[in-house]
Amino acid sequence: MLHHISLGVSDIERAAAFYDAALAPLGYVRVWEDLRPGETGQAVGYGLPGGGDKLALKQSGKRRPPGAGFHLAFAAPDRDSIARFHAAALAQGGRDNGGPGLRAHYGPHYYAAFVIDPDGHRIEAVFNSPVP
Repeated sequence: MLHHISLGVSDIERAAAFYDAALAPLGYVRVWEDLRPGETGQAVGYGLPGGGDKLALKQSGKRRPPGAGFHLAFAAPDRDSIARFHAAALAQGGRDNGGPGLRAHYGPHYYAAFVIDPDGHRIEAVFNSPVP
């Protein structure tokens, strides 16, 4: 249903470093960039290698994350990648919003971790399949 989503960020270089690190364990990479230090309108896009962007970060100059009801969940390939996502996000300035673990209230196989990025966006990595 969704083609991509864009998030406004106050510092594109800081945000790109955060998302480069946090999304790598999930298999997502920077698929394009328009970085011109000191200029307005800078942006980067993330998706699967060789594909288009599903997430775009756009320099906005101000911190205006969506309200508390909004968060963005990224599909993870397995449970181990969720722990790596969480650790990488915290190492890059993210704030813990729920460590890796089973969330049985969302379903019997719902395994996730939650962080808040440096601009205040709530993000999640989730794996929702039975583990053999």
